[in-house]
Amino acid sequence: MKFVDEAIINVKAGKGGDGCLSFRREKFIPFGGPDGGNGGVGGSIYLLADNNLNTLVDFRFKRNFVAESGENGQGSQCTGKNGTDLIIKVPVGTLVFDTQTEELIADLIKNGEMVCVAKGGRYGVGNLFFKTSTNRAPRKITKGTKGEERQLHLELKLLADVGLLGFPNAGKSTLIRAISAARPKVADYPFTTLYPNLGVVRVDAERSFVVADIPGLIEGAAEGTGLGVQFLKHLTRTSILLQLIDIAPLDDRDPVKEARILVKELAKFSKALAEKERWLVLNKIDMLSEAEANKRAQAIIRRLKWRGPVFKISAIKKQGTQELCYALMQHIELMKNEK
Repeated sequence: MKFVDEAIINVKAGKGGDGCLSFRREKFIPFGGPDGGNGGVGGSIYLLADNNLNTLVDFRFKRNFVAESGENGQGSQCTGKNGTDLIIKVPVGTLVFDTQTEELIADLIKNGEMVCVAKGGRYGVGNLFFKTSTNRAPRKITKGTKGEERQLHLELKLLADVGLLGFPNAGKSTLIRAISAARPKVADYPFTTLYPNLGVVRVDAERSFVVADIPGLIEGAAEGTGLGVQFLKHLTRTSILLQLIDIAPLDDRDPVKEARILVKELAKFSKALAEKERWLVLNKIDMLSEAEANKRAQAIIRRLKWRGPVFKISAIKKQGTQELCYALMQHIELMKNEK
């Protein structure tokens, strides 16, 4: 399934029911008086965050949502039925914007969180409402008001604790397959993930975290080159970034140069994202001897002037991945406790 993380929808709340103009007509009661009831309230439209959804793909086929209108009032002081509210389910992590004002209406980051995006119209009142001691037979009513109508821009940002960051073919998809149950497509040729993958990494029965495999970045991504810029926003919610570097590239690519380009693209897209904590993960050490892998790792660390944590792994052989997962779990728990 193609990953869809943006959608435009139109929502229209129900109209309020009109008030009723009616008089009591019964035998032997010549002056029964007004008995017109009020109309019903129009149905409102709500967005509900549901963690069983992970894309906005459903909104590619259905874009218009209309809530039920309230029924008109009736005689015998009968109030019209209220319109049924319409609840639209969206993935957890959805941002809701008004397309006209560009106002952020809601940021649905918790399962079950709900927000009203279009309020139903108010009911109209019947002529019974206007009866007074001096006006015993009013012929005045009010009509129900229209429900709110607006166009919404939905934008999904993945909710993950850890984001994998790297050039295409750095081994991100292989790593997420190695440490979680997610199964993104992998190959032994230059290939980039076409849509983000979320994987739950469980270190024991009661401790787990979520990792996001983001499509590989290339130079110029912040200006729209390649796929990466479409998904950079998903990294803004993560607690920590893993900068994955291919320590044994098949061609003449320079890992250090790629790492610098990647950081540069992050800074262009968002200063806050560039300042987010990053760990260096050197992948594919199984392609080299231990001595050669250590030598290349030291050279990369020295050239990058890296001061943060460094892990040497082989995602395909699952070498060093367990130590990396335990370190991440400990760090995430520490950050959550501090917050």
